[in-house]
Amino acid sequence: MGVSVLTDVAVRKAAPKESPYKLSDAQGLYLLVKPNGTKLWRLKYRFGGKEKALSFGAYPEVSLINARRARESAREELRNGQDPSLTRQQKRAEAVRTDNQFRTVALAWIAAHGKQWTPQHRSEVQSTLERFVFPKIGSLPLDAITPPIALDVVHCIEKKQAGETARRVRQRMGAIFAYGIACGLGTSNPAEQIKGALAPLQKGQQPAIIHLEPLRRMMRRIEHTPSHPVTQLALRFLALTAVRSGEVRGMLWTELEDDVWIIPSERMKMRREHIVPLSTQARAIIEIIRPLTGRGPLVFPNARWAHKPMSENAMGYLISRAGYAGQHVPHGFRASFSSIMNERRPEDRVIIDLMLAHVPKDAVEAAYNRAQHIDRRKQISQEWADLLLKDAMPSRDLLQRYGDRQAIEPAGHVAFSPSDAPDT
Repeated sequence: MGVSVLTDVAVRKAAPKESPYKLSDAQGLYLLVKPNGTKLWRLKYRFGGKEKALSFGAYPEVSLINARRARESAREELRNGQDPSLTRQQKRAEAVRTDNQFRTVALAWIAAHGKQWTPQHRSEVQSTLERFVFPKIGSLPLDAITPPIALDVVHCIEKKQAGETARRVRQRMGAIFAYGIACGLGTSNPAEQIKGALAPLQKGQQPAIIHLEPLRRMMRRIEHTPSHPVTQLALRFLALTAVRSGEVRGMLWTELEDDVWIIPSERMKMRREHIVPLSTQARAIIEIIRPLTGRGPLVFPNARWAHKPMSENAMGYLISRAGYAGQHVPHGFRASFSSIMNERRPEDRVIIDLMLAHVPKDAVEAAYNRAQHIDRRKQISQEWADLLLKDAMPSRDLLQRYGDRQAIEPAGHVAFSPSDAPDT
């Protein structure tokens, strides 16, 4: 194969002129640019002593890399003594193939592996790809995506101070490229090549405030930080229950039973059902938000669509806007609860671990935990809520302060102004 002289940039920027003109690639392939701006791929070749031309379709429907692939297929037929014009339709079909486009491969990867994931994780994987990746490279063939192109996708996420999300997206991109290579749809994995170009994350535990008075001050600062009311209430509920943020974001109305929240095993990190006793303050949040989101499946949905979970970054952004970036994250409430309540109740260490859904270290603790100790857990949950929200704004005031309006429109849209949208 000879040296190709065309580039994607040259093809994209080729402007129409008064007369048709050609941009040559190599081995007979050229782009015919017409006065009306149409760009057509052609292959000039000789067969049986006659000069012929073969059409591969129009750009950008047919990319440069796919036009070259069609050319190589045609040249292979020539070497075998066949006239490629006799299979012109086959050549066009090959040139416009979409099965090797990143979005198509990504969806096939999700379909192949998603059966092993929780519904929440599958939704999160697909939503991050649709939000951050598909708009930029979804229509490109795998082999048209170079390391600089892949790095640009990830850097755009990093610039929004979402370093962890950037790394997860890069890992998912890498898995998609690997899947495409295994399926014969690509030959390289640029997502793996850019791993070393990402800014390093701080090692160690996630930042958390573990003393009561500073934690209360942060909660008061958050109360006075303008935000979507669902985000405000979700963050307070997260702090009260000390669960993982993904469990709150994916919380379903059907999981609530009287004064407890039962998280099914498929939504738990350790794949075990988890019972969360709800304090008076936590139950108040549920009743306050019910008229707002109760017509949809999720307790704390996306600001725009009631059937989609809140963004994984919404609560973290709220904490950052309150001035606590680098000092506390949503996951940090688990460390806050553990540190403060273990100091106050050292005799209840095992029960506090049970409330955090930690795996027992030995068989004795496992047997102890199976007893559940619901009554004691309810007491500790209520004590924690009273400590945390001492002198705090009532939850109903949060709703009224940041948007006490109609809940859900007929189409499932959460009816708040566009200025609220960044929280989700």
